[in-house]
Amino acid sequence: QVQLVESGGGLVQAGGSLRLSCVASGRTFSSAAMGWFRQAPGREREFVAGITWSGGGTDYGDSVKGRFTISRDNTKNTVHLQMNSLKPEDTAVYYCAAGRIPTPSSRYYDYWGQGTQVTVSS
Repeated sequence: QVQLVESGGGLVQAGGSLRLSCVASGRTFSSAAMGWFRQAPGREREFVAGITWSGGGTDYGDSVKGRFTISRDNTKNTVHLQMNSLKPEDTAVYYCAAGRIPTPSSRYYDYWGQGTQVTVSS
């Protein structure tokens, strides 16, 4: 069992940066792939980034490549999402997820956090 708690969301102007964090409880964190997804009102949940259990492999959604960076610290059971050059279209609730592989498909993630709101003003 893994419980996930996100933090770091907020309101930022376009072009600004935010760093999201997700703290996990449970002994299986270090062996779990982790992902970040987001969902804007009226839109489907979208893959943002994923990272392997070791941190050696990462993947990003096309809309955030070159702007967002995912990382993890297994000694602190934490995964981060550094978001730079934010755009109004990045506005969404951001969710942390733990699963088997860092795939863009949400069905491979078994545990989800409650989400943190990110709002980017123009």
